[in-house]
Amino acid sequence: MRKLLKLELTVPEGGDREALGLWLAECAPQGWEEFETNGGVLFRVFFDDFPPGRALVEDVARRWPEVGTAAEEIEEEDWGAAWMEFFNPIEVGGTYEILPPWLEESAGTERTTIIIEPKMAFGTGHHATTALCMEVFSDWIAEGGIAEGLRFLDLGTGSGILGISLCCFGCRGVGLDIDPQAVFCASENTARNKVSEAFPLAVGSLDSLRPGLRFDLIAANILAGPLIAMAGRMVSHLAEGGRMVLSGILTDQAGRVAEAYVSRGLGAPEVRESGEWAALVWK
Repeated sequence: MRKLLKLELTVPEGGDREALGLWLAECAPQGWEEFETNGGVLFRVFFDDFPPGRALVEDVARRWPEVGTAAEEIEEEDWGAAWMEFFNPIEVGGTYEILPPWLEESAGTERTTIIIEPKMAFGTGHHATTALCMEVFSDWIAEGGIAEGLRFLDLGTGSGILGISLCCFGCRGVGLDIDPQAVFCASENTARNKVSEAFPLAVGSLDSLRPGLRFDLIAANILAGPLIAMAGRMVSHLAEGGRMVLSGILTDQAGRVAEAYVSRGLGAPEVRESGEWAALVWK
């Protein structure tokens, strides 16, 4: 039985959670779980390669001595069982119902069902950043702004959930992620939801796109730092009059991210918030 390394990093109240989140984006692009605790926040991440995981703990201790760290080896079977206990069906925006494969038979008929296998990739619909993006999609669908033939880019696709949710309404697009594990998980999910042909995936970021390639809609649920750094390239791939939603942004970061895009010719975005998280919306 393959073993996984579970790491838990606890940032106390007043600690630099933003810096740790940005650092995790580089070290654990497959994603992590994040929980509010009494006065702080807990980051939980899984690795299937022990040396990088052990080195990560040591690096955290050097960079942020105030952060509590705990590491535990677990059986992959135990990790999967934990997911089964955690992953409950959810509804988003009055449009989508997100289910794990083991509950697929219980799917209702009132909403569009998306089946997501919760593996080591970010995006099950439970996190506020994913839900914010899908709520925006729901509003655009109701307005007629998302329809068959729309061409989209899902940057940082993770589990593929955002692209899949667009393909369910006749859109076609491309999903990119810098983590091969995420792309592997997303490919399984696109196949399960029967959208593989409409939603091809690749390992990479904006620099893997052909210059001049433009999309009617761009969704990027990553982190504030990369979104700011990629603003110029992101705007260059947005079609004139196109729509864009950016998330993975803390509410106190939203102004800086918005300015990076306004300074490149976009208007002021709509800001949507859910707890400490925000999404920026252009349409």
